[in-house]
Amino acid sequence: MSSATQLRVATAAILIPGVAVAIWWGPTWLVAGLAALIAVFALLEFFALGERIGFHAYRTWTCLAAVGIFAQQWHAAQAATFSRLGGVLDRSDAPQVPLEIVLVLFVLGAAIIALGSRRAPTEVFSAVSVSAAGLVIIVIPFSAVVRLNGVELIGRQLLLFTLVLVWVGDSAAYFAGRAFGRLKMSPHISPNKTWEGAGANLLGALLVAAVFAYWMKFPLAHMLAMAALGSVAGQVGDVFESAFKRSVGVKDSGTLLPGHGGMLDRIDALILAAPAVWYYFQWFVLGRV
Repeated sequence: MSSATQLRVATAAILIPGVAVAIWWGPTWLVAGLAALIAVFALLEFFALGERIGFHAYRTWTCLAAVGIFAQQWHAAQAATFSRLGGVLDRSDAPQVPLEIVLVLFVLGAAIIALGSRRAPTEVFSAVSVSAAGLVIIVIPFSAVVRLNGVELIGRQLLLFTLVLVWVGDSAAYFAGRAFGRLKMSPHISPNKTWEGAGANLLGALLVAAVFAYWMKFPLAHMLAMAALGSVAGQVGDVFESAFKRSVGVKDSGTLLPGHGGMLDRIDALILAAPAVWYYFQWFVLGRV
């Protein structure tokens, strides 16, 4: 095992138990807060990539909007739980805070900053564009982890399932690709990714689904479907983030996590895997209860 692989494994061995403990024993507000912090780190790395090609974001305001999005998702999760429980806990008539309000406030704030800023007018378009892109590409889809965790009774298991399918899938793809990967998936964007690794990712995710279906006493067909969607979406997210890095000429989005690069490198697959699992669960499981 190379030193790079050893460092990658050592970092994962430290991070994974900590994340699992926070999810299993922490309340939804804590998970939302930690996820917001992770998203802000990833967002700042995304902005650093943009700065390499002259796109300077409204960093502070966009990070505040990101925190607002996670707060809104926590509120939505709580409201959905109370509404489904009914009875004395039924708060379905309480004022709702839709995500659109947070986004409108972001646009309003960005407009005020643009009009009052001393930056050259020619920078307004790029600044607003990269700021909004960070919210749309990273923060909003990643915030689905809060909705997963907030599902009553099985939310912790659902979020752990999503994380584990990504972790196992990534690891399977990494080692399978190094061992016998031949067919390049996207050589002009991510030369190290192969179709053999992608297949191993999917198989690993399906194995995770079988284990979690047994543990959660949940229908296997639903677990397999969520795992397949999460695996495919996660791999798309991984390659998509690689395209951003390739366009600005860097290998990693940062150096925060030894062996893994930056925070954005670590959550790139989860950014799309989480909403894939959440929306399947919302539409095909909750929608039929």
